[in-house]
Amino acid sequence: MKISTPIFIRSILVVLIAIVSCNTVTSATDSIYRDGIVSFSEYASGQYLEEIQYYEDTSRQLTIDNIVDTVFTKGKSGVQNMGVSASVFWFKIILRNDSDRDVLVFTIDNPLLNSVTLYKKEINDSLNHFTTDEVTKYKPFYARENLNTLPEFHVEQEVGTIAVYYFRVESFTQLLVPIKILTRTEARNFESYLNLFYGLYFGIMLVMFFYNLFVFLSIRDNSYLYYILYVLSVALVQLNVTGVGFKYIWPNYPDFERYAVFIFPTLTAFASILFVNNFLNINLYAPRTRVFFVVIIFAYLVTVVVSYLNQYIGYELINATALPLALLMFGVAAYIYAKHRYRPAAFFLIAWTAFLSSIIVFVLKDYGILPYNNLTVHAILIGSGLEVILLSFALADRINILEAQNRASREKILLATQENARIISEQNVILEERVAERTHELLRSNKDLQKALDDLKEAQTQLVEQEKMASLGQLTAGIAHEINNPINFVTSNVTPLKRDITILQTLLASVEELATVDIPDEEKLRKIEALKQEADYDYLNTEIDFLLKGIHEGAARTSEIVRGLRLFSRLDEDDVKLADVREGLDSTVAIVNHLLNGKIVIEKQYDEIPLVECFPGKLNQVFLNIMTNGIHAIDERWGHEKGGKLTIGVSADTDYVYIRIADNGIGMTKKTRKKLFEPFYTTKDVGVGTGLGLSIAWNTIRKHNGIIHVESTVGEGTEVILTIPIHHEPPKTE
Repeated sequence: MKISTPIFIRSILVVLIAIVSCNTVTSATDSIYRDGIVSFSEYASGQYLEEIQYYEDTSRQLTIDNIVDTVFTKGKSGVQNMGVSASVFWFKIILRNDSDRDVLVFTIDNPLLNSVTLYKKEINDSLNHFTTDEVTKYKPFYARENLNTLPEFHVEQEVGTIAVYYFRVESFTQLLVPIKILTRTEARNFESYLNLFYGLYFGIMLVMFFYNLFVFLSIRDNSYLYYILYVLSVALVQLNVTGVGFKYIWPNYPDFERYAVFIFPTLTAFASILFVNNFLNINLYAPRTRVFFVVIIFAYLVTVVVSYLNQYIGYELINATALPLALLMFGVAAYIYAKHRYRPAAFFLIAWTAFLSSIIVFVLKDYGILPYNNLTVHAILIGSGLEVILLSFALADRINILEAQNRASREKILLATQENARIISEQNVILEERVAERTHELLRSNKDLQKALDDLKEAQTQLVEQEKMASLGQLTAGIAHEINNPINFVTSNVTPLKRDITILQTLLASVEELATVDIPDEEKLRKIEALKQEADYDYLNTEIDFLLKGIHEGAARTSEIVRGLRLFSRLDEDDVKLADVREGLDSTVAIVNHLLNGKIVIEKQYDEIPLVECFPGKLNQVFLNIMTNGIHAIDERWGHEKGGKLTIGVSADTDYVYIRIADNGIGMTKKTRKKLFEPFYTTKDVGVGTGLGLSIAWNTIRKHNGIIHVESTVGEGTEVILTIPIHHEPPKTE
């Protein structure tokens, strides 16, 4: 579709000629004005008064009493157009009622006026008595006496009399004052005509809104969403311009009604920019024009802010910003169609031309170039309605275009899919060969990994056994040291005891020999006594008792050590048993006693505790590892000097037993404490420790479902707290 500029120009000229033709029916005649007096009987129904006197009150302070004696200026021919002004304008009409009706209706065909107040004075009333009526947007709509969207005043004037009417008018929009004088019947007919016209217009807008909403919900095309927003914003503008919104939708919000003239056009501008950007695909066909739309959006935002500060300037800015936006959208559409032959741009040009033509007609009417009649007054309503319908057709056509594009795209995809299927079939053969090769490599790698895993497990087992052997060596050294002293004591007593027994045996043999000799008893007793003194019999008895006592004590000590060893090892208790933790601690102390060297003091702080369900032998191994580390830390700090102390505490509550083993050794850094339970980590010299002791201890306590907590300060010592449940539960597996 090709659209040329001459067609647009001819279309606009045809519309203008039609408007001028329609206006010839209602043009004013000079016959109804004689000496400034309007004759109602000669006034044609539906005709706007033209010869009206006016006065501009720039101070906005004058009252009707001040105005009566003021000299008015004769108005220009045609509808009075005062432009956008902050002044209050007073209009004066002298009316002769030479009809047969005594009730007349003044109607001002401009619902955007902020306030209109009517004052009536009989011509022969020298006392200046006035009757008043007011239509204002500073009060709720239903505060009006006559509930019409247009300012309307019902006045009583006797037939054959002359009265003077003053209209006080203020507005921050275009101050047009198209005044009609009607009978009641004519006023009702005119109101019915407006309601029918408005109903038809807003009915079309609602149909377009819901129809395109249904389409959007069906196909989810964002163009329809933006179009719906645009239709809604245009309808809101017309609700404000016609006064229908103030009457039916927001009648109790006069402040909103006054500022809606700024808010709704701004929303319309934003919605139209969104729609045009998506509908014409500007990002693809005219990306450089986006900056101009951003500038216009910013200008509208500034206008809204200014309107709250000064409504008159804000209204001028709204009008000044609307023209560049309209021309920009028209120009972008023309450029896209001319360069890319994008068919939606052609439809948009047709619809936008209709709307721009209506705006031109409406503006020419405001400036008196075109006559003020029903067609020019409602030109924008007609143009916007026509534009909405045409754009709806354009969107429907765009769906057809998109469907064709999708069909072509699907065909390309089908061809591409077939080609891909062929390529995939060929590649599958190659892939299967590579998979077979890779599978063979993975099997070989799995064998190597399995062997490495087996080697690792074996190494781990050896390391654990090494740690056990290290502990066993330490245990053996402790046992040897502890048993050596009592055994040495027993051994050293055996030789003198044997000597004493030999002496006793010799003495006993001499006594037996003496008993067989035939001598007097007194002589026998004297010789026996001599033998006893010679053998030092009394001392011998005392020494034998002492030696036997020493042997008994050594044997008892050895028995005690063996009992402690049995408690420590618990080799016959691999299952959970009830055990006294304090006995395990004591047996462990007996094992490490040889490491104290008489320089380290062990302090026990035992509370009464219940028996604990545990693995006693494994717990004793934990105690041994912790105590050994503590003694090692004490030796590093104190050396050969005294002062080292190992504190062992036991306490309990209803659920847990708490075992505290604290030393005053060198302490640990944060880094050491963080890695404390990692396997193979040790701060001891090579050959002294394996780094597995505390790792095994951590696993053992975890097996008891317990907790190890370590507190340490460098240079002061370390405290290890073991928290073990009294009643054993298997640890939770993750």
